[in-house]
Amino acid sequence: MITDANVVRPGWRDSARGILPLAWPVFIAQLAVVAFGTVDTLLVARYDALDLAALAVGSAAYMTVFIGFMGMVIAVGPIVGQLFGARQMHEAGQQLHQAAWVAIGLSVIGSALLAFPWPFLALAQAPPAVELKVRTYLLALAFALPAALLFAAYRGFNNAVSRPKAVMAIQLGGLALKLPLSAALLHGVPSLGIPEFGVAGCGMATALAMWSQVLVGLWVLRRDRFYAPFALQGQGLRPPDRLAIAAQLRLGIPMGASILIEVTGFTFMAIFIVRLGATPVAGHQLAANLVAVLFMMPLALANATATLVAQRVGARDLVAARRIGWHGLQIGVCLAAVVGATIYMLRHSVVRLYTDDAAVIAAALPLLAWVALFHTADAAQAVASFVLRAYRIATLPMFIFAFSLWGVGLGGGYLLAFDITGLTPPAMVGARGFWVASTTGLVLAALLLSGLLLRVLRSQIQREAAERATAPA
Repeated sequence: MITDANVVRPGWRDSARGILPLAWPVFIAQLAVVAFGTVDTLLVARYDALDLAALAVGSAAYMTVFIGFMGMVIAVGPIVGQLFGARQMHEAGQQLHQAAWVAIGLSVIGSALLAFPWPFLALAQAPPAVELKVRTYLLALAFALPAALLFAAYRGFNNAVSRPKAVMAIQLGGLALKLPLSAALLHGVPSLGIPEFGVAGCGMATALAMWSQVLVGLWVLRRDRFYAPFALQGQGLRPPDRLAIAAQLRLGIPMGASILIEVTGFTFMAIFIVRLGATPVAGHQLAANLVAVLFMMPLALANATATLVAQRVGARDLVAARRIGWHGLQIGVCLAAVVGATIYMLRHSVVRLYTDDAAVIAAALPLLAWVALFHTADAAQAVASFVLRAYRIATLPMFIFAFSLWGVGLGGGYLLAFDITGLTPPAMVGARGFWVASTTGLVLAALLLSGLLLRVLRSQIQREAAERATAPA
């Protein structure tokens, strides 16, 4: 008789040995991505409080647009992973071309939203001085978005074919370029004729670094022999394939919506908190950036786990797919709990790495009290949702995210932070109310997605048992 214990317990170390070699390059690459924002936060925090508030609002708007559209582009990953597992190399290569067309189409819409950001500004209700800085910052990022989406297609393809080190190397190079560019354009270099752009200079540096990554990635695709079986070399961009694009969008739209809900459930906090003043939103920005850095570890594990699960599904090795998916969830939750607890114990020292401003430190410290639970729940929902996508299950998770993160998290946070009902305890009024509700919503999402994943894995066991029972002797 086959039981759950027979499926999920044996081979835990084998699962870890498969996941970790793929996870660590993704982890470093994702740290490089987050370091783009961390570099800007550290530089601007020491530059001007108004620019830091503009960075918080502008980053929230940019991440809302980029992450939502990126989720549609990286649908190429599960599709390519299954094709790679089935050894259908030419078909996998074709998917990358179509993902590039998806990225190009979405970048037209996204860049227009960033160049004309009135919806975000209306929500933020920022002071005129902050609003002007937000507009110039987002205008620069409008030129960065097409490169960011094209590179997302490149990243999704490489991760799906177990080639994350190629992405890691390019993103580290992009970070090495971003740091001096941000410093130079933020403060100006009079000796070189570079004026002081303020926070807008950080957006310009991001655009230059992103386009450099795209050019290097294209060069690698054309030169590296690894990509020869995928028929990517010696050819230009293939014409759009309506059926292939439709298949990507069927998976990508709910994936993108899920990621958009997840991100806006968090980033819209900054847009609402800015109404409380520059100091509260600055404190929130530091805490939010720390959470984003911490999230890179479970995100890397989620990517690696989903890659292996998709490949095993494509190879029709469903037993290994189940084992790897469940073990990946266990590994992610355990590591996140340890990291979150450590950050909580060291929270005073961590906040002082960002700023010496006593007012901002006082605003940020209470928010870090929720980091351990927030981070653990974040890890669980990330791994569970990514593994479900490897099985091409994305629509039901989208509704789970909407209810948990928008309804409970963002909606509940608004009620608490602004004391809409008049019943909010004094300790939860303000930015802390958003963090309490957001953590609650994230825990709910983690429980529901993990339960859905367990149901999917159990249904596979039952289906396989039924197939064996009806198979001819």
